[in-house]
Amino acid sequence: MHTVKHWFNDSLIGQGLVVFGLGVGLNALLRHDEPPVMWLVQGAVYTVVAMVAVVIRRRRMRRVTGASPGAVAGLLRKARHGEVPRDPQERAVLRRLVDDQLGRIERGKRWLPYWLGVMGLIAVGLLVLGAVRGPLGYALLVAAFVVVFCAWFLWMRRRAVALYRDMGAALRSGRSRPR
Repeated sequence: MHTVKHWFNDSLIGQGLVVFGLGVGLNALLRHDEPPVMWLVQGAVYTVVAMVAVVIRRRRMRRVTGASPGAVAGLLRKARHGEVPRDPQERAVLRRLVDDQLGRIERGKRWLPYWLGVMGLIAVGLLVLGAVRGPLGYALLVAAFVVVFCAWFLWMRRRAVALYRDMGAALRSGRSRPR
């Protein structure tokens, strides 16, 4: 199971299969009145769009770190598990990767209040529309989902910042593992 998980994480084909399966499954669930061929076509379109985004991100990571996409995925895995590589070249690549990720998070901090405000407007708008036009239960469910999603996003962001700061400090100081 461990190897399959790494294959899905590292392989573009594995990620494409997951996106295709989710796209077809969601289309079958939400658009059950359409023929199954349309589910497959729409799943393929979703897969192409997602894979273009993944390829662009991988190309950017290769440009930033100078390492192959497989090496970047392995280094990100090491960073998530708190493992500092012993090889000086891997350490340098991981340091560039951690600095880039922290920079991206810090640049995104500027837009965070606006994003949260828009999500709040969506939640309130759904509640108002549900109260005025339709079933309030569905509107409450979706608004609760929006609030939980925002809380999860903020929690994951905080965890990522702490992880990357600890890893950056460990890489700079030469410690074997971050605190």
